[in-house]
Formats: sequence, structure tokens, C-alpha cells
Amino acid sequence: MDHKDLDVWKKSMDLVVKVYQITQLFPDTEKYGLTSQMRRAAVSIPSNIAEGAARKGDKELLQFLYVSIGSLSELETQYLIALRLGFITKDDLLEFQMIEVKKLLIGFKNYISKK
Repeated sequence: MDHKDLDVWKKSMDLVVKVYQITQLFPDTEKYGLTSQMRRAAVSIPSNIAEGAARKGDKELLQFLYVSIGSLSELETQYLIALRLGFITKDDLLEFQMIEVKKLLIGFKNYISKK
């Protein structure tokens, strides 16, 4: 299976781009703080999908999908922190993308675990 053909990978790559765009608006003092954490969490999502898809079996793929789901939960939390701190205003597109990727990740995980 080539990860580049997976919708969940494609959508999570789009999410990474959006996170990079949003975090450019953060204060310079957050460069090594929330900006870095959000970017790493976002990048971790498609990276783990890719690594899991490259592994031998479904058991390993599932482990990497769980890591991706965890990274997405981190990103959601960090987004809410950025909102509370006033670094950004509510971003409907980002929120939609996070929900969409979560649904796709959970759906893919369920599909793989039932095979």
C-alpha cells in the first residue's frame, strides 16, 4: 500500500500546511514554544501514516495510526491553547480539517483492525 494514495494521508498533509500558515501569526516569543509544538504534532500525523503503511503488517500499521490519532489530539489541544492565549482567532477551516482527519484516521483504523 502506498501511503500517498490514502485520503487520510493527503488530508493530513493539507492540515500540516494550514498549521504552518496559522503558526506564522504567533508571536516571535512562541517560536520555540507553541509554534514548534503545533508544527511537530501536525507533521507527526502524515509521517506516522506513511511509516505505518511502509511496515510489514496490519498490527504495526495500527500502532502508527494510534500515534497519528494521539498527535492529532495534541494538535487540537494546542490549537485551543493558542485561542485562549489570543495568538489566533477561531479558524473554521482548521477546525474542519482536524475533524475530517480524525474521522478518516478512525475509519482507517477500524477498517484495518477488522480485516
